[in-house]
Amino acid sequence: MKNVLITGSTGMIGHLVLQKCLKHDGVQQVTSITRRKSGVSDPGLVEILHNDFLDYAAIANSFKNQDLCFFCIGVYTGQVSREVFRRITVDYTKAFALALKENSPGATLCFLSGQGADQTEKSPIMFAMDKGIAENFLLSLGFGQTYIFRPGYIYPVTPRKEPNFSYKVMRWLYPLMKKLYPSGVITSQELVDAMVDIGMNGGGKRVYENRDIRGVRPLG
Repeated sequence: MKNVLITGSTGMIGHLVLQKCLKHDGVQQVTSITRRKSGVSDPGLVEILHNDFLDYAAIANSFKNQDLCFFCIGVYTGQVSREVFRRITVDYTKAFALALKENSPGATLCFLSGQGADQTEKSPIMFAMDKGIAENFLLSLGFGQTYIFRPGYIYPVTPRKEPNFSYKVMRWLYPLMKKLYPSGVITSQELVDAMVDIGMNGGGKRVYENRDIRGVRPLG
C-alpha cells in the first residue's frame, strides 16, 4: 500500500489523478497540496492548503514517508507573462522536488510535462525550453524513479471552459485529429490512467511521449 502525494489536484489532470488514486486498491493515503479545496471528501484524503509554492518549509512533514508523487501544476502559454510562466513551470517544480527529495528521497516522481519539451534547453519556444529545464532538474535529483509524461493536445473528458480560442478549436477538431494524427492527441482520462499505472507499477521508460502514453495498457 502506497502513500501518494499530489500537487495540482484542482487542475484538469491533477483532479483526475486524485480521484483515480483514491479509488486504487494499492493506495493507502493521498496527500494533496493545493491553494484551494478540491471539493473531494474521502477518508483516505489529507488536503493541505498552502499558498507559497516556492517554500514548503512550513509543511515539510507532509512530504515525509511518501512513496509516489504526481506533480501536475502547470499554466497555459499566453495566460501569464514570460516571467510568471518561468516561475510556475521551472521554479515551482524545483522547489517542490527539493522538498520531496529531502523528506522522501526514494519516492517515485511522475511529472506532467508536454509534447515538444526540449532537454537541450535551447529552444526558442518558451514552453519547450522551460519544460526541458524542469525535466533536466528532476532527472538530476536521483529519485527512486522519475517518469516524465509529454502529452500532446489533451481532450477533456468532461466539459470545461476552454482557456483560449485555440483550445476551443482543438476541442472541435479532436475527432478528426484522432484519426489523422493520433500521436499528437490524447484524452485526459487516457493520460491519467497511464500516469497512475506507471507510477504504481513502474515503467520501461523515463520519458513518455504522447504515442507511448497511448500505448500503455493499465493493469487496473
